Amino acid sequence: MMSKTAIQPEEPDAPEIVLTTLNARYIHAAFGLRYLMANLGKLRERAAILEFDINQRPVDVLESILSREPRIVGIGVYIWNAQQSLQLVADLKRVRPDIIVVLGGPEVSHEVEQQEITRLADYVITGEADHAFAELCEKLLAGRRPLTRVIPAALPEFAPKAGASITELKPLALPYDLYDERDIAHRVIYVEASRGCPFRCEFCLSSLDVPVRNVPLETFLPALDRLLERGARQFKFVDRTFNLNLSISKQILEFFLQRYEPGLFMHFEMIPDRLPDALRELIAKFPPGALQFEVGVQTFNTEVAARISRKQDNEKIEQNLTFLRQQTGVHVHADLIVGLPGEDLESFGTGFDKLLALGPQEIQVGILKRLRGTPIVRHDSDWQMVYSQQAPYEVLSTSTMDFATLQRMRRFSRYWDLVGNSGNFRESAPLIWHSPDGAPQSAFEGFLRWSDWLHERANRSHGIALQALAEMLFEYLTTRIGHDPAKAALAIWRDYQRGDRPDCPEFLRPYVSESEQTVRRAASHAPAPRRQARHLA
Repeated sequence: MMSKTAIQPEEPDAPEIVLTTLNARYIHAAFGLRYLMANLGKLRERAAILEFDINQRPVDVLESILSREPRIVGIGVYIWNAQQSLQLVADLKRVRPDIIVVLGGPEVSHEVEQQEITRLADYVITGEADHAFAELCEKLLAGRRPLTRVIPAALPEFAPKAGASITELKPLALPYDLYDERDIAHRVIYVEASRGCPFRCEFCLSSLDVPVRNVPLETFLPALDRLLERGARQFKFVDRTFNLNLSISKQILEFFLQRYEPGLFMHFEMIPDRLPDALRELIAKFPPGALQFEVGVQTFNTEVAARISRKQDNEKIEQNLTFLRQQTGVHVHADLIVGLPGEDLESFGTGFDKLLALGPQEIQVGILKRLRGTPIVRHDSDWQMVYSQQAPYEVLSTSTMDFATLQRMRRFSRYWDLVGNSGNFRESAPLIWHSPDGAPQSAFEGFLRWSDWLHERANRSHGIALQALAEMLFEYLTTRIGHDPAKAALAIWRDYQRGDRPDCPEFLRPYVSESEQTVRRAASHAPAPRRQARHLA
């Protein structure tokens, strides 16, 4: 019988190599570090992984690293930890200049010479460093220091699979035994069935990737099986185009369907206009709450899409989203981008309304970022694109959206996440864009007016307690739109209860009868994470 405990090497008391990064949140396990560790070969027993998050002070992170007395420190640098990583490296080289600092990750893989953090480090590995990091460490520990500071990593070997239109990664060791029991119990388990992307969307780093390479299923699926045996129940696939290859995506979905039990949850990033019948039939067999699809729509404006080299069939997107919402239990998380070159507020609003009408549970309104190395910069002159020089490098103004407009949209994005995406206002949120007589209006225009009002009223976009937000929503619905207070209060109260909150807020009590206050509407016990479960309640 297979053991439910992974066999992992004991961590050395004084590792010569420390692999570290600052995750965005504690629940995010560092997938890249685990891949590097798995491929260290004979050096693995001389290395350790130390994970932190961006809420920890870099000086405290430094103390923890130095307490291990390493000779080499490898640091994963990403857009979300760029500033903290810079401080960490600067302080590390001041305190212990003898320790060799090696950087890797997407943030330092492009425009290398323009970054202060790369000038401070001893070595920078650009690209997929699975093998290059191990080779560099072997030389360094043997006293052979390469003369070249910037090391372009050779891609892990890949080759076409015989008899199939599939390109497979070959000699990569998989990292899944490096998830420990604490990870499985409390953190997101990231997995990867493929690397790369065949598309060339100019805002995305994947536009620079080589063609898609797949992890051989004969090793990948048994690794997933071992994770399931150990109790893993939530899997987030980091593949950029999970449904690109029908054969592979079908085998993976069938694998999970055969092993399904309540609590199993899988997240996939899907190509929105590619959902053939064979995949539809399989997806429809999963119970509600088991699957989440992230679908990158980004824009419905065909001219803007063509301008940034994005190819998509909007008609098929509409058909596929309609199918997912009407005939499956998939939780749909759709993405739109604000600030693309040439798109104005009216165009974005039209696309937002169109997407909302298709019914995804969540719409992620993202602000365009100028990721290092992406070709989106070719539009800077023609469309007067101005970006922040600080991570995450968000656009500040364009010729079609000035700074004030983009600031409004930043608030819109945050408030939409709090009200529209959270599931906390499922029944009451639509009242924001419906008149008291029930006539629908533009959801985008209605929510933008609410966003402007809420900003003026609250004077902040973060740190708003749920009950305070609910009270301000009630005030807006009744005093600004003219909704009947009793009807608005009842909608907010029902939403409030769906979060398993039994206490009726004081501001609602005059409008909610005692009998209604005693009615308990059970929170969803759907087999899904809490946020997704609220949409199912």
